[in-house]
Amino acid sequence: MAAEENKALVRRIWEEVWNKGNLSAIDELFAPTYVAHDPANPGVQGRDGVRQLVTMYRSAFPDLQFTVEDQIAEGDLVATRYTGRGTQKGELQGIPATGKQAAVPGIMISRIVGGKDSEDWVNYDALGLMQQLGVIPQMAQAGA
Repeated sequence: MAAEENKALVRRIWEEVWNKGNLSAIDELFAPTYVAHDPANPGVQGRDGVRQLVTMYRSAFPDLQFTVEDQIAEGDLVATRYTGRGTQKGELQGIPATGKQAAVPGIMISRIVGGKDSEDWVNYDALGLMQQLGVIPQMAQAGA
């Protein structure tokens, strides 16, 4: 696939799967052998792993929305800089609902093979998310 087609596929994943919660689109957009490399969510593999991850985050943040800020594509790779926003109204990995809003930046590099997302490397501001939810205290400002 051309770079622009790969970028469009990744944007569809953000919009249809993450923003709309359309779990049925996962079979069309992800390879059955999909692997995520995400230090905040280790072990996500296959389409069922994607479904479980999306369900976990959308249950914790029912208003979850991702904005694609930038995309760069070369060969079979697409790099996406994004921001995720939402209000925690459900449990997230053992953290009870806080009712707090969070905005979290991240970067994901996706490998597209045969028109499907086959592998992602994900890194987002997990510490910032925990601080915004009030689970971890904010760092003191210098001179404060």
